[in-house]
Amino acid sequence: MKGAAFCLALSLGWSQGVFAAKPEVTIDPGGVPPQALQAIVGAVDAITRLAEDQDGGEVSRLRRRARDATLSALETQGYFSAKVTLEVGEDPLGETWDITIEPGTLTRVADVDLRFSGQIAQPEFAARLDALKQSWPLTRDMPFINEQWHDAKGALIDKVSSKDFYLARMTKSQATVLADEAKADLEVAIDSGPRVRMGEVEVIGLKRVPRELIDRYVRYEPDAPYDQERLDEWQQALQATSFFRGASVALDSSAAKRKTLPNGEVQMPLQVRVSEAPARRFSASLGVDSDNGARVEALYRHNVVYGLPIWTETGVGVDKNRQRAFFDVHFAPTVNGYKDSVGLLANHSDIEGVDTTRVGAGWTRTQERKAAGDSRVEFETRWGMVAAYDKTRIEGAETYEVPSLVGTWQWLRRDVNDKYDPREGNLVDLGLGAGVTLDRGEGFYKSGVRVQQWWPIGKRDVLTVRAEVGKVWSKTSRLPEDFGYRTGGARTIRGYKYQSIGLSRGSATIGAPALAVASVEYMHYFTQQLGMSVFVDAGDAAESFGQMKLAVGYGVGALVRTPAGPFEVSLAYGQRDRKLRLHFSMGIAF
Repeated sequence: MKGAAFCLALSLGWSQGVFAAKPEVTIDPGGVPPQALQAIVGAVDAITRLAEDQDGGEVSRLRRRARDATLSALETQGYFSAKVTLEVGEDPLGETWDITIEPGTLTRVADVDLRFSGQIAQPEFAARLDALKQSWPLTRDMPFINEQWHDAKGALIDKVSSKDFYLARMTKSQATVLADEAKADLEVAIDSGPRVRMGEVEVIGLKRVPRELIDRYVRYEPDAPYDQERLDEWQQALQATSFFRGASVALDSSAAKRKTLPNGEVQMPLQVRVSEAPARRFSASLGVDSDNGARVEALYRHNVVYGLPIWTETGVGVDKNRQRAFFDVHFAPTVNGYKDSVGLLANHSDIEGVDTTRVGAGWTRTQERKAAGDSRVEFETRWGMVAAYDKTRIEGAETYEVPSLVGTWQWLRRDVNDKYDPREGNLVDLGLGAGVTLDRGEGFYKSGVRVQQWWPIGKRDVLTVRAEVGKVWSKTSRLPEDFGYRTGGARTIRGYKYQSIGLSRGSATIGAPALAVASVEYMHYFTQQLGMSVFVDAGDAAESFGQMKLAVGYGVGALVRTPAGPFEVSLAYGQRDRKLRLHFSMGIAF
């Protein structure tokens, strides 16, 4: 954009030698790249904001400061031989500043001298030194940008000090710039100091939580080399246990605690500081949605029971469709991140003429993990085993009882920009189940997959598509409550009553062996918080995929962004029922 003028239009008034507002600034960038121009505009704008209500002498000084700030900003971007002129003018609104830039030649890296001293210079670390030098980002002929120079030095000392050499320090950091030749010679010297090994573990802050919980995660051989990555993993593991409000794992570097070993290395104790979570906690919540009406839930949590690293949860929940009570015992996560729990459940539901009472006992194991590197992808895997007794009354048809043993597996992959309000990315959820009736030995099986994709459109619009397919195989009609598919409602097919789409039996709607649902929704936000949507949902739950007759619903919705996710109020028309229904819900479908 050489020769083009960049305007920072800020009106001014001039009266009796005193500014009433900021001057209007016009910048001719002279071909500098956008990053450099952005730095210049920021520097000049900071000066012009000071020009308001200043006398003539002070304003003259600010003009010089604006020119100097432009030169400094150019130097941070590698232009050390730049010329800047600032001409003062006047228009009907007040004083103007015309800044013209002649950037000169961009300074580039000429020579790089990286020097290392201390124990890292010994032969056993030769491969590591080679890797450090190879990873240095500012190589010959690259533009010399101040921010990149700063980041490169910080990354280098971090790589040295994060493993083995806790006491490493930078002893020299110098960039010699030859402006006339447009080149920069770089010199960095690092003294690694002695190799550091981890001594005994010192724990601070334990009151009720047993020490064995710390020892479960913080495990290493005596005199193991210091490795910050391992310390971070131990700290994250402790924080994930829910026994602590906070945890810190670090070396105690105080001189009194250091121990010099015969080979010149240094030993430091490992200090673990924790802040325990409350022993007891009671919480309650009140909610409402169009599917289940008003909902009341209460939860009591007890941390550390009988001195053991476990916690218990006792809860109840009531809405118009379901009432449940449960008691769960949660065990501390294993070193591999597995979270196990066992529990008891009593549940009653009455939906679309199907009245079911269930009591059961079960075991659940979950594992959450992130993909390698800096990927935002998260995985969640869940295994479960439940022994239950169900009593089901079908309005206008039979009543049956079924004792069962069911095993389940669920795998979720999440790749979204925001967990609670996605704008871009996708979710994939796979589920498998297998069970047997305990009185007759009849087997039944279930599989399902759910997917959802988000695409950003422009600055505020989002297009999302979701789909779900499921299938049940069984030779018995006596199935547990959750082994049949029903659909319809705010989170599935809008325009229809909650779980009203399925198989008809008597005057009730029961679960079907096959399910297919799809939805397309376009969301437009007028502001950061308020928006609207248009959507089409379609699907069915039937004896088989071939017997399906799609129930279609379409409509419009109002959207409000909240910390817990988007709140949506939808007005939808159900084509099969020929009825208009109002739905409202909070959060995403997964």
